[in-house]
Amino acid sequence: MPGPARTRRRLKQPREQVMAAAMTAIAERGLAELTIAGLGREVGMSSGHVMYYFGSKDELLLRTLEWSEAQLGAERRAALSRPVPARQRLDAFVDLYLPDGHRDPRWVLWSEVWNRSQPGEDALRRQLELELAWHRDLVALTAEGISRGEFRAVDPERFAVRTRALLDGFGTHLVVGLPGTDRAEVLGHVAEFLAEALLIPGGTDATPAS
Repeated sequence: MPGPARTRRRLKQPREQVMAAAMTAIAERGLAELTIAGLGREVGMSSGHVMYYFGSKDELLLRTLEWSEAQLGAERRAALSRPVPARQRLDAFVDLYLPDGHRDPRWVLWSEVWNRSQPGEDALRRQLELELAWHRDLVALTAEGISRGEFRAVDPERFAVRTRALLDGFGTHLVVGLPGTDRAEVLGHVAEFLAEALLIPGGTDATPAS
């Protein structure tokens, strides 16, 4: 689940203005303080105008998450297409996946959207598709590293499932501010896991992302 300090491009569409305002509000004041009326004031709209675009607060939160993930997805694809060894690109993937720290707004938003969803809802399918975008990229990168002889032969699908579970666990600790947990320490643990799981004996490791 991947960060708040991303460069924002010029926003032209009213919906996008509201979603950007929502992310800023979550980063500055937390999700508990996020209200439709407050967002409307931030972008010069009435509450009714905001609701016209989104229909409900649940839909606003989900659309904002989708918008945030689309931006981060572009960063991820750019990082994974760089002409560098697969391990370096894997480090970049991990860096983008993990929260920037305590109360990272994207992770806070992910948690809230999951909590609000009910089994069988279309919203759950949309959230799963966002998750699967990360999963598919990790599977493809792992398979590429194996084919190039950079990684030892593992099942890319199973490796991706387990790695994402590890990142989700560490990410949760970071975003809730678990005492004794910091991002540098987490990156170190993840780097050790990746080296043990993927590196061919006698090969070289890459410096963990920071």
